[in-house]
Amino acid sequence: MRRIAVTVSALLAAALAACSTGEPEAAASGGTPASGGGSGTSPAPTDPGVQELRVRVLERLPHDPEAFTQGLELRGDVLYEGTGLAGSSSVRRGPAGGEPDVRRDLPAPLFGEGLTLVGPRLWQLTWQNGIAIERDADTLRERRRVRYAGEGWGLCHDGTGGSGGRLVMSDGTSRLTFRDPGTFEPTGHVDVTRDGAPVDRLNELECTPDGSVYANVYQTDTLVRIDPDTGAVTADIDASGLLRPAEQRDGALQLNGIAAVPGGEEFLLTGKLWPRMFRVEFVPR
Repeated sequence: MRRIAVTVSALLAAALAACSTGEPEAAASGGTPASGGGSGTSPAPTDPGVQELRVRVLERLPHDPEAFTQGLELRGDVLYEGTGLAGSSSVRRGPAGGEPDVRRDLPAPLFGEGLTLVGPRLWQLTWQNGIAIERDADTLRERRRVRYAGEGWGLCHDGTGGSGGRLVMSDGTSRLTFRDPGTFEPTGHVDVTRDGAPVDRLNELECTPDGSVYANVYQTDTLVRIDPDTGAVTADIDASGLLRPAEQRDGALQLNGIAAVPGGEEFLLTGKLWPRMFRVEFVPR
């Protein structure tokens, strides 16, 4: 896979420097980034009414270990990936497990975050810059920039409601904000809870055709499945142990990145600076 100009060591140095001045998710969650590519803690104990699932690995794919993954989405067999770090952020388009066919870099000081597709367009968030970038889904060229308040973490397109559906956006708290997919204006929100308690640090998001929203929980090896109409967590998914010990020592950081594989019940998972991507299914524990 083609390397970007910034080396792994430089990216790690930038990430550590960012942590000392308020790196995005670490600052918001009040914690230190978990290391080891999947050695994070688990969220609160599971509500008895919530499904307990785990990942079953179906395929191991290459992944650019210099990609600070913040967003992931599949359309057909084309993978879209957004990466972060100011001065090293990008959006990429190409085959899963292969070198991107198209890549666009974000100029500093923009810090790329989650992304999603809406028809011929792609929306990409930035962390604290308050800017959403609308792009052409094929060329990834910028079409326009839209301002929003607060932080941007994860983004997905819930197209189940008709009339273009709605965007679902996370900001590192327990709140999901709904936005108009054309204007990016907020249209509502829901607070995510498990047994009445808030579930915060919601990060990268994936909307699925059944109306569910899947979210990475930052600094953990857990994904949650959410009913976006009520905010209730309907499943906890244990994604621990994906990377082998040698791969963890290569500098891999947090699990972050989930994309539904079209036409089935499989997903792609990866993480920040991970050398691997995984095609998985979710099965009972």
